Amino acid sequence: MGNYYYPTGGLPPQTHLTTERAIVTEAYTVIPKGVLTDIVTSNLPGFTNTRSWIIARPISGFATTFSQLIVEIAPGGGAPKAEFEAGVEGVIFVTKGQLNLTLDGELHHLEEGGYAYLAAGAEWGVENVSNDIVSYHWIRKAYERLEGYEAKSFVTNEKDVEPTSMPDTNDVWKTTRFTDSSDLAHDMQVNIVTFQPGGVIPFPETHVMEHGLYVLEGKAMYLLNNDWVEVEAGDFMWLRAFCPQACYAGGPGEFRYLLYKDMNRQVKLT
Repeated sequence: MGNYYYPTGGLPPQTHLTTERAIVTEAYTVIPKGVLTDIVTSNLPGFTNTRSWIIARPISGFATTFSQLIVEIAPGGGAPKAEFEAGVEGVIFVTKGQLNLTLDGELHHLEEGGYAYLAAGAEWGVENVSNDIVSYHWIRKAYERLEGYEAKSFVTNEKDVEPTSMPDTNDVWKTTRFTDSSDLAHDMQVNIVTFQPGGVIPFPETHVMEHGLYVLEGKAMYLLNNDWVEVEAGDFMWLRAFCPQACYAGGPGEFRYLLYKDMNRQVKLT
């Protein structure tokens, strides 16, 4: 826990082979860590001394429910107001450094493993007051309100949340859930999934939920649609609804990833 991969940018030399593991299909996309270079970063409105890698955004005919960014803030940078869309909820997860989060007027200090759920309509901003960079994931989704329920903001750290062993797996497959799956106030989850060496998803999951999977640590073979793809720390997998998926974690260490999924809402037809 706490050994999280984060991109550092840079640019390969002119002698570098252009062959990489990046792939885009109708069912899934893989963005390997090697393509997260300086020249594919984006600036963010309202932020100073900041760059971001936007690794997912709604695309018609593919995944449509969320965006995901890796944000890097240099010392002294940040944004007094980070979210400008009132109907958008978010999650931030810190993988490097220390981040000050001001949430509805209250100051929170997030270190590596720090996690915040930011409810739609919350007023929040971030600042790097350290002498080193801070890197974090920012997942955003348009909140789908449900009468009688309202998701509330909260701040925690991975080390303070007990992972749950998946049934009949002898603890080789665990999930750290920051919200209760049965809580209908939440229409998404961002969890951390951990496999011990030899752990597997023993069948091809095929379901309505979209996924963003960022590998925090280790390596594994991952089944995406019809293809077994080797992935490692720093790689991002992006799955549309009903893309079959499974996993085999061969080791030698733990295989861990940050997982987004949409959930707890009826399919809109009109």
